[in-house]
Amino acid sequence: MAEAVASAPMQTLSLKRPGAARLIALFLPAALLAGAFGSQYFGGLHPCEMCWWQRYAHMVALVPALLAISPAVDARRSRLFVLLAALAIAVSGAIGFYHAGVELKVFPGFTTCTAPVAAGSTADALKQIIATPFVRCDQVQWSFLGISLAGWNAIISLGGAALITFLALKERTR
Repeated sequence: MAEAVASAPMQTLSLKRPGAARLIALFLPAALLAGAFGSQYFGGLHPCEMCWWQRYAHMVALVPALLAISPAVDARRSRLFVLLAALAIAVSGAIGFYHAGVELKVFPGFTTCTAPVAAGSTADALKQIIATPFVRCDQVQWSFLGISLAGWNAIISLGGAALITFLALKERTR
């Protein structure tokens, strides 16, 4: 049996461009969301309002990315769904770019409280506000190589969206 395995021709995994675009469109926002929620629940980093906006855009990106890999979708629609996912990923990256600029004091941040408060009595709202950790959008909670999480999201999301778009459109021009 070992001889049969040794004599079998080696096959390499070859991803065609649309397939690679679909996989990146699905796994990029999923991985970034996993990192964001992991840093929150396991790392103790509480998200600010702009952090949530970046997460929402990645959550939106997952919907067309999942539709793009559906076997019931033809190639043209799959490409459209991949491009929609890339757009949502780019939106998250743009928000991350702005957020990083707020952290660096390049752009103005919020001048009012952005903490959401559930409906109820005034006393309940006050209790909720007091119990919620105060996280400012203009302060870096954690950085790597001098770049904040918002900055990394901008780099990865904008770069990933550009790559997904390139891969999805390159096949179309052939």
